[in-house]
Amino acid sequence: MINPLLINPKTETEKIVNFFKSVHKKTGIDKVVIGLSGGIDSTTVHYLLKKAYKLENIIGVSLPYSSIKPIVDQFQVEGSVNKIRLGNIMARVRMIILFDFAKKLNAIVCGTENKSEKLLGYFTRFGDSASDIEPISHLYKTQVRQLADYLKVPEKIIQQSPTAGLWDGQTDESEFGFTYEEADQVLHLYFDQKKSLNEVKKFGFKNTDKIIKRFLNNQFKLRTPYSL
Repeated sequence: MINPLLINPKTETEKIVNFFKSVHKKTGIDKVVIGLSGGIDSTTVHYLLKKAYKLENIIGVSLPYSSIKPIVDQFQVEGSVNKIRLGNIMARVRMIILFDFAKKLNAIVCGTENKSEKLLGYFTRFGDSASDIEPISHLYKTQVRQLADYLKVPEKIIQQSPTAGLWDGQTDESEFGFTYEEADQVLHLYFDQKKSLNEVKKFGFKNTDKIIKRFLNNQFKLRTPYSL
């Protein structure tokens, strides 16, 4: 059986590069700021940016926790440290810094969110989801890996456990309780192919209920702000 999530990485690369060029033409802005975490998503996007922009016009910004800690520490989290609240603060502080860099340099902010994170609600509203352009938000995590392999992103980066880098030992999949490989297939069946929960269950994935429940519980993130 052919994997429905297989992509043509050459065609996909050309499509994304053309997207960058069209944004450049529409905005007239030739500089771009990107947050570089060292993970597969931001590294892959950085490789793609280099095919569309002059290298000197790509401003990569690394914001590990140590660099934003003085700002984050200004927020008082009552009682025991609430990791979710703290993670949201970190994501929003990082985005404030990126947008300030962009304002200073007359640049646009390039996001690095993938489709898996978007559908699972694994992002902070007005934080890591805030950007001027999103080049890989139509690709599932496993498809980003295919693209990274084609672009010759270092294997160490491709194979490392995905993490938001919010605290020591934190990984995406340990928080989910399932892998991206499994989630992408379930989401493809449920969201893209519009199969019912019972139909998806027939495919025998171990965490179907958990994946779809997370998808449904996080739909509000894609619908806010509510407006008239």
